[in-house]
Amino acid sequence: MMAEDQIPDFVQDVTETGCDIVAVMGGARFLFGDADLSPEGYRAVEPQILAIGEKYGRRDHLISEIAEYLVSIGRYAPPRQSLGRSIVARLGTP
Repeated sequence: MMAEDQIPDFVQDVTETGCDIVAVMGGARFLFGDADLSPEGYRAVEPQILAIGEKYGRRDHLISEIAEYLVSIGRYAPPRQSLGRSIVARLGTP
């Protein structure tokens, strides 16, 4: 299970894959932006994404804290009308 003090490292690891991670919906949730990648790009980073999930474990108990951290570092966006592939809906799940 992910600890709150791991949030900055988690965000850094996600961004290093080339995936955008942003807070949305008033800073109450976050999106793991792997759906913004092309299918080829996603296949290239999928092993890294899976490794991040294994490294940090469950994080659904930290959704608000992760979103707050993202807002604090300027990583936020308005909610999107269409989110693309459903894989984006990793809102806090490993």
